[in-house]
Amino acid sequence: MDKDTVKGTIDDVAGRAKRQVGEWTGDTGTQVDGAAQQVKGKVEKALGNIKDTARDAANEVDRSHRKTDDPKRP
Repeated sequence: MDKDTVKGTIDDVAGRAKRQVGEWTGDTGTQVDGAAQQVKGKVEKALGNIKDTARDAANEVDRSHRKTDDPKRP
């Protein structure tokens, strides 16, 4: 799991909590800050997922090349 995925999850959860507190207290500024932090977290999570997918694809290509390049393999 990429560190951006973890950081994004934390920001998403913290932003959601902050936004909720703002709704309960009627503080529009806190609501906006929380919503912005949530968006930031979702973007970080998406970036982390893309990095994970790219890394997995690269590893799969590497594995398939090793199998076909093995001279002992028929």
